[in-house]
Amino acid sequence: MSYPHPRSPEEQLAHAKRLLGLPCIVVICGSTRFMAEMNEADLRETAAGRIVVKPGCDLKSPHALWSDPAEAESLKVRLDELHRAKIRLADEVLVVGPYIGDSTRAEITYARSLNKPVRFTHPEVAPSS
Repeated sequence: MSYPHPRSPEEQLAHAKRLLGLPCIVVICGSTRFMAEMNEADLRETAAGRIVVKPGCDLKSPHALWSDPAEAESLKVRLDELHRAKIRLADEVLVVGPYIGDSTRAEITYARSLNKPVRFTHPEVAPSS
């Protein structure tokens, strides 16, 4: 007697998204110095019928939530983990901006390790696989 192969959590999520009829989910990655460009990409992706998730906090801009340096560092760690969760949730990744720093490069590597398609608003800065 054969038993069905148990689905991985990723397969279960993909199946649930199909059952729910969800449109493609795109996560926007990139340096928060390009928040205006991220907002524009959000607009364009949403208009194209995609669900968009992106960074919600710009630690480079002053705000009371991260004015204390110790709290800012702790928040950065939590936000990085949250963004990795957004990458796991997404069907594809859109990297925004003409510059890719270490954090964004790590996000691209992570997305590719999950076999997520990665697009670039500036393909000339795309790191090789």
